Amino acid sequence: MIKSMTGYGRARQTLGKRDITVEVRAVNNRYLDCTVKLPRAYAFAEDAVRKHVQQAVSRGKVDILFTIDSTGADTAKIVVDRGLAEGYAAALRELAEICGTEAKLTPETLARFPDVLTVTKAEEDLDALGADICTVLDGALAAFNAMRAAEGEKLAADIGGRLTTIETLTAKVEARSPETVAEYRRKLTARMEEVLQGASVDPQRILTEAAIYGDKVAVDEETVRLRSHVAQLRGMLEADEPMGRKMDFLIQEVNRESNTIASKCCDVSIAQVAVDLKAEVEKIREQVQNVE
Repeated sequence: MIKSMTGYGRARQTLGKRDITVEVRAVNNRYLDCTVKLPRAYAFAEDAVRKHVQQAVSRGKVDILFTIDSTGADTAKIVVDRGLAEGYAAALRELAEICGTEAKLTPETLARFPDVLTVTKAEEDLDALGADICTVLDGALAAFNAMRAAEGEKLAADIGGRLTTIETLTAKVEARSPETVAEYRRKLTARMEEVLQGASVDPQRILTEAAIYGDKVAVDEETVRLRSHVAQLRGMLEADEPMGRKMDFLIQEVNRESNTIASKCCDVSIAQVAVDLKAEVEKIREQVQNVE
């Protein structure tokens, strides 16, 4: 079933002692335009995020927002600068000798000197962290696609109903078109009889003129193509792959056939049907703009 291009999805999960929240939202766009907003410390995962989005979405303007609370995952590593500590110890012993006292060296004393102890952040497994981020992203994309599928189901129902209306209107054109030729032949015969005032009317001439007129207003080819396009559109509504662009192209062809029918018709009833036909085509065109 077709999907809508618009949708929203959200997922939250705690992995590796990190609270990860992902929001996915999208609106209509001709192509896939993905914007990823990751905290700076996790920018390394952006390429992986984009690949996951490309696998789940074919087009639309997609915004991905990450919120990552790593308070529980932060681990500190304390490093002793042994050379610097030994230097401070030697200096203290030398000062004690100068003062003629005994140097009382303790770890606490040395720890107070600058840079003897440094606190650094522990090394992280970036591959594992990137995998955790993408796991939560996949959850948000699943919710996002579920919403788009539900919206796509409504779009398909609306478009399908309008395609049925187009088929009904096409049948009216097909039924009425031959009648217009017969009416033209009767009117032409009556007009010629009036002009000739009782003289015999050449039936062959009447048939020739009617045939020429019928050829001008015939819409058989247009209605056949119209029905073919409608059948293809119905098939696209059930497709498992993105069909928005194909449907957009095909509805333009439907519109072209409708315009041709409208330009050929010289009958008031067909003209009204043609107006209704074009109105339905325009409504479908608007809905197709929302299809992925």
